[in-house]
Amino acid sequence: MTTFRFLHAADLHLGSPFRGLAVRDEAVAARFAQATRTALTRLIDEALAAEVAFAVIAGDVYDGAWKDNSVGLFFNREISRLARAGIPSYVLRGNHDADSVVTQTIALPEAVHAFETRKASTFVLPDLAVALHGQGFASRAAEENLVRAYPAPVAGHFNIGVLHTSLTGHAAHATYAPCTVEDLRSRGYDYWALGHVHDFAVMAEDPMVVFPGNLQGRSVRETGAKGAVIVTVEDGRVAGFERVIVDDARWALAQVDISDCADLPAALRLVEERIAEEAADLGDRTMALRVRLTGRTGLRSAILAAKGQVSDDIQAAAHRINADVWLEQVKLDLTAPETAPVDFGFDLAAALRDLSADPEMRARAEAIIGEIATRLPSGRAADEAPLGEDTDALIAEAVELVAVRARG
Repeated sequence: MTTFRFLHAADLHLGSPFRGLAVRDEAVAARFAQATRTALTRLIDEALAAEVAFAVIAGDVYDGAWKDNSVGLFFNREISRLARAGIPSYVLRGNHDADSVVTQTIALPEAVHAFETRKASTFVLPDLAVALHGQGFASRAAEENLVRAYPAPVAGHFNIGVLHTSLTGHAAHATYAPCTVEDLRSRGYDYWALGHVHDFAVMAEDPMVVFPGNLQGRSVRETGAKGAVIVTVEDGRVAGFERVIVDDARWALAQVDISDCADLPAALRLVEERIAEEAADLGDRTMALRVRLTGRTGLRSAILAAKGQVSDDIQAAAHRINADVWLEQVKLDLTAPETAPVDFGFDLAAALRDLSADPEMRARAEAIIGEIATRLPSGRAADEAPLGEDTDALIAEAVELVAVRARG
C-alpha cells in the first residue's frame, strides 16, 4: 500500500501591504510588515518536518507586480529549501500573479514546476502514481469556466486538480474562473486543490474540494488562524488531512454587546473577557484587535464623549491578557434609550442638523479629514475610510458630541 503526504497551500500574497494597521509601537508595525514572509518560512518548516512528497501552491504566490526583485528572491530562497530536500513544487498563477501582472522573473529551482496559462497541463509523478492537472491565469481577468477544458484523469493514478477560483461566488472575493462543485466532481479527480478564497473551507468530501485559505491575514477583513493543509493519501485515496497554522500576526474582531452593563467598568470587564477569548490560542503571535461595541445602552453618551480614554482602557485590558495584543480600533454601534429632550430655549437638534448639512461646513470637514489622512501611517487609509468612518458618520458623531456636552 502506497502512503504519502503532500502540501496544499495558496494565496501567499508576498509583497502585500498591510491595510488598516495603525498601532503606536513601531516594532509591532514592523512585525506585521514582515508577517507574510515569516508565514512562508514557517510553512516550509512544516512541510519539511512532515516529509511531504510534493507541494502544491494554488495561485497568488505574489500580491502583484514587483517593485523590485526582493520578493522574487525571497520566494526563491524559501522554495529552494524544499528543492534541496528533493521535494518538487507545483505552482499555479492566480489573478494577482497572472502572466500579464508579474512580468519580472527570478530563475527558480528545476524542482519548481509551473502550470501552463494558455491551456490546462498535467504533471505526472510516476513513482507515486500521481497526476496533477491545472491551468494558471494568463491575465488578471479570468471570467470563463476553466474546469471544462481540464483533461481526463490518468488511469491508475491519484489525480489532483489545481485551480484558482471563486467557485460560484464568494462575498469577500471577486469572481474568477467561476464553476460549481459539480463541475469539479465531473472531472473524476480524487482531490481538488483550490485557491483564491482566503478562508479555510472544505467545499466537498467526495472528492475532497478544499480552500486552504491564505497564509497570513492582511487586514481586519481576514481574521482568525491562517495556514495551509497537509493531505495524507493511502492506497490511492485521501485518508485525511491536517491543517497547519503558520500566521505570525493575527487579526481579530471582538464584538461586545454591552446592553446589560450597568456602568462603564462593567462594560470594560465584558470587553476584557472577549479579548481573552480571542487571544486564547495566540501562542507566540502578535494580534491586531478591533473592538466593536454594540447594544442599546445609556452609556452611549459617556463612551462617545470619552472615546479616547475608553480606547486606552481597552488597550490596557488587552495587555493585561497578552503583551502582544494591540488595539487597532474601537468602533461604536450603540443606540441610546429614549430620553426626554432638554429645553435649551431653542431647537438645538434642528440647528445642528442644519449645520451638518451646510455645504461649506462639509467642505471644511472633508479638508480636515484629508489632512489627517496624509499624516496616518502608510497603508492606514488604503482599505477603508481613513478615520474608519465616512464623512457623514464623522459629522453625525461630532453633532452628537456637541449635543451631549450641551446637556452637561
